[in-house]
Amino acid sequence: MAFSVAPLVGRLPALAANGMTFSEVAPGVFVHQGRYELQSPENRGDMANASFVIGNDAVAVIDTLGSAKVGAEMRAAIRAITDKPIRYVVNSHMHPDHVLGNVAFKEDGAEFVGHHKLARGLAARADQYLATSKHMLGADAFDGSEIIPPTVSVNDKLTLNLGGRSLVCEAQTVAHTDNDLIIIDTATDTLFLGDLLFSGHIPTLDGSLRGWLALIEQLEGRKAARVVPGHGPHAMLLPEAVSAEKEYWSVVAADVRRLIEDGKSLAEATKTAGSSERDKWRLFEQYHVRNVTAAFAELEWE
Repeated sequence: MAFSVAPLVGRLPALAANGMTFSEVAPGVFVHQGRYELQSPENRGDMANASFVIGNDAVAVIDTLGSAKVGAEMRAAIRAITDKPIRYVVNSHMHPDHVLGNVAFKEDGAEFVGHHKLARGLAARADQYLATSKHMLGADAFDGSEIIPPTVSVNDKLTLNLGGRSLVCEAQTVAHTDNDLIIIDTATDTLFLGDLLFSGHIPTLDGSLRGWLALIEQLEGRKAARVVPGHGPHAMLLPEAVSAEKEYWSVVAADVRRLIEDGKSLAEATKTAGSSERDKWRLFEQYHVRNVTAAFAELEWE
């Protein structure tokens, strides 16, 4: 099978610290690449990208992986690289593979930063997220995991000062979820897109297909030295980075709209809509039907 791979940013040196590997994609900006997998006892929730940024005075963490144990490994890796205080933990959105490692940073007294709708989203799904994660990870890998809500909310834009560099957090309208953030390191012009950008791993819809496509159009016109996806390589370039994702959602939207116009049912749509994209994405079988279901529910009421 051939999977979608958008242009990367060069060959990056890997730094292994306490068993977890990071690449320094720009000065003081470190990214760990998660696996293209579902949660399992073997990966212990290490299936998403997670990053940290070092300023003159402090460190900010961006996403914390999918369990307390891998979150603790991430924290140990940061401590092996810098002893500057971890002042902020920024969550790009609410999904467990990005937030369940938060608990590892409680001892730092860090502020937990998220979209103004993040707290509500986490509260509504806390029991489901914890039960599902425990089931998929197993009791040992899940041990110690908990939901840590944000202590700082981003209503529009919020600037975090790390000393000599700032992170700007931008709250987005409904796209991948209703609580997505884009985080910009202004010192290096690096954009952290969270799960607004998938590469290789099939995108997953938990918000609005129309909203996501509109945001992708905005990203195509945005300038940045590099972007960090929520799932995919350590760093990529705009606008090419979003092309495969845009194509996937455009195909799904066009197919679903046509099937609705033809009077087809949801069951029929899940069998055919977007099937031409099958060989371009990892985890297609696991997530595509769910995407079509969400798209159908949204588009049938246009």
